Amino acid sequence: MQHMLLTFLPVAALLTITPGVATVLVVQRAARDGRRAALLTTAGNEIGVLVWAVAAAVGIAATVAASAAAFTAVKLAGALVLLLMGLRALLRGRSHERLSGVSFVHQRSAFASGLVTAIANPKLAVFFVALFPQFVPHGSPVLGAALLMALLLVVLDLVWYSVIAALVTRAAHAFLRGPWMRRAERTCGTMLVALGLRLVLEER
Repeated sequence: MQHMLLTFLPVAALLTITPGVATVLVVQRAARDGRRAALLTTAGNEIGVLVWAVAAAVGIAATVAASAAAFTAVKLAGALVLLLMGLRALLRGRSHERLSGVSFVHQRSAFASGLVTAIANPKLAVFFVALFPQFVPHGSPVLGAALLMALLLVVLDLVWYSVIAALVTRAAHAFLRGPWMRRAERTCGTMLVALGLRLVLEER
């Protein structure tokens, strides 16, 4: 198992630092709601990663990856979530809304946004089905190996996104005030909409 994790480590690190939906969500939450909200978004995303890891081990992810109907359903659900979040960010930027504090409702929303976007991402299903088996030693328990690799990925994600959240929060306090905050919000919203549209066009 130790050799498996050492072999998987460079791949996991590359996956972590590659920008994607989670990166945009963390930046958006850190800029608008602060570090705590960004970390809650990260926590939701990592639970979603673990869900897909377990699903891959028991064969559910393979079904989603292999079935055109299942893949399309998850894909469209994920695209809808991204489009709605992107449009909300764009409208929020235009309405000049600025949160003075982060309530329990906003904290729950931050966590849910990370969780829902991860679970509704069919590319995670394809990733776990296509990549994980290549690192599982012959004869090793699939569920245990999948969970260990997923936990490694989660740890790297937590470290990486915590750094991003801290940096963006500091930058937000220093620079993102008034029109700059609205521009940052619109930029994140545009990126989420673009990612949602790209997901609609994604093929298996």
